[in-house]
Amino acid sequence: MNTVSERSTIPGLIRHIVKHIHPDTQTFMTHKVGDTWVEISYRQALERIDAISGWLLNISIKKGDRLALIIENGPDYVYYDQALQQIGAINTSIYPTLSETEIEYILNDSGAKTILVGSPFLLRKIVKIANNCPALIRIIPAFDDFEKSITKVSLNAGVVGLKQVIDEGLKMDDQYTSAINSAREAILPSDISCLIYTSGTTGTPKGVMLTHFNLTENARVCLLQITIIESTDIFLSFLPLSHVFERTATYHVCLYTGSCIAFAQSLDLLAKNMAEIRPTVMNCVPRLLERIHDKAMKNGAGAGGVKSKIFLWALKIGREVRLVNDAGKKPGLILSQQHKIADKLVFSKIKEKTGGRLKIMLSGGGALPKNTGEFFGDLGIKILEGFGLTETSPVMSVTETDRIIYGTVGRIIPGIEVAIQNVDTKHIYTIQTYDTFKEDLQSEEGEIIVRGHCVMKGYWNKPEETATVIDADGWFHTGDIGRYFKGNLQITDRLKNMLVNAYGKNIYPTPVENTYLKSPKIEQLFLIGDKKEYITAIIVPAKETLQEAFNLSHEYFEKPDVFIDEKEITDWIGADVKKYSNELAKFERIKNFKVKRNPFSIEDGEITPTMKAKRKVIEKKYAKTIDEMYTWEAEVD
Repeated sequence: MNTVSERSTIPGLIRHIVKHIHPDTQTFMTHKVGDTWVEISYRQALERIDAISGWLLNISIKKGDRLALIIENGPDYVYYDQALQQIGAINTSIYPTLSETEIEYILNDSGAKTILVGSPFLLRKIVKIANNCPALIRIIPAFDDFEKSITKVSLNAGVVGLKQVIDEGLKMDDQYTSAINSAREAILPSDISCLIYTSGTTGTPKGVMLTHFNLTENARVCLLQITIIESTDIFLSFLPLSHVFERTATYHVCLYTGSCIAFAQSLDLLAKNMAEIRPTVMNCVPRLLERIHDKAMKNGAGAGGVKSKIFLWALKIGREVRLVNDAGKKPGLILSQQHKIADKLVFSKIKEKTGGRLKIMLSGGGALPKNTGEFFGDLGIKILEGFGLTETSPVMSVTETDRIIYGTVGRIIPGIEVAIQNVDTKHIYTIQTYDTFKEDLQSEEGEIIVRGHCVMKGYWNKPEETATVIDADGWFHTGDIGRYFKGNLQITDRLKNMLVNAYGKNIYPTPVENTYLKSPKIEQLFLIGDKKEYITAIIVPAKETLQEAFNLSHEYFEKPDVFIDEKEITDWIGADVKKYSNELAKFERIKNFKVKRNPFSIEDGEITPTMKAKRKVIEKKYAKTIDEMYTWEAEVD
């Protein structure tokens, strides 16, 4: 009998809910089938979970086996994940956007025995590489009519639909109930829960081993800082569960609190789903928030006339109220009355597009520009930021609900140590914990290193690579550069991203790129300048804004030329480049740029699934264009 806490393993969390938080008839998940949102209770989910577990035991899956999933968010992901984890198997989730070569590598490196597949498109990918994966014994499509995708193909692995798996598993209920319960009770918090393969901007993907305790403790301590999440909340999930951020910050947090999970249909339908579900909590990435910010500013400030004046006045009032609240005070009578008017005329209309009930949005996976966070704060929507890596389960710090310092990623979570270390000398400037927090703490800048319950067990089958990132004293080296500011952690950039110009000046691209990304004309920006005399960039324009400005058709973006050369367009973007350059030091300013017709993409191997630029890939792919930018004579400021 496992004597550890029920909530220290992933399958223990859902059992705790039905014992102590909700009756098993309560809604656990909801998703859209056709035009209808269908609710799934804890009882219905547990029946399907146990059915899949029984079926897996029947095909001799045992503790420690790796089982893969390549599927979009939805109830089927949860059923399969819970089913495999409660018998001690290890979840090996694969990004649906990865190439066949990358999928094949992960299946073979992990030795995955089964794979759950979410769509005909993904099944065609798996079919092409399945016979190159000797450990793979079952392919499990989670959709009907999958036979069409495997006709005329000879596969070594058996193919059986998830519906059939569940149907057969339900018939085995009596046979395997005792075995499932015994397997679940035998799971230790120190056992591996999942392998998550780092997308990696360079090199071969590595399987990050995260334990049940890594994940459950991360959810628990985050909730000590985000105190307003309750069992009555509704989360809208759209970020991939194959990534640790969404898995922890939505899925595991909901398993801890008993909150309901609603699965969005797609990114394209996200706005529609928000209006339908009216979520109270959402996790998101900075770029989504930037787009909402840009669109609101364009529709409000760009409207002209009285509408524009009212919009800008409302933002001014919202900012005044936010600053008063941030100072721990209450707005006066006149300001409070003005704020009510501003909310009625402007803020309520913007918030209604999110469903009108959002308490908080948690931003992760990248740096949120300070002005974007402040904009939402002015509207009265709390944007909390978190920081961490796959290797740290992922959260190391998160904004406290009642203390938001824009431009930082919050307070260190309980139970870990986070230090700032000199990159060159390895001298540790400061070590901070949750308990040593001081609101006025400011530190030197250096590499962020961490020690404690959030740190991974290591990289799967890669002890040497593990030893390079976890030192003899137990510190995990994140490769991120940062400092403490007003007690909170503040990220500067990635160590590997740092550019050193020809004059020896260190330039961190992220804050420079974020300065230019304030422009509503710019969608993506890739900074260049390592060992060069000046900075250049490849800029991707905001498609809709560009189309409207120059009345361009969709066919314009399908032209074979990678780069846009029309002078009127480059001048149009150049005006904003010049404008925002004034906010930067001279050696950080862009002196020349090329306009890329279409965004950097995962499919082209230019960015990772978490939207990080693959620097070496981009620089090699566009080497000729980059060289051309350095044959041009930059104007002297």
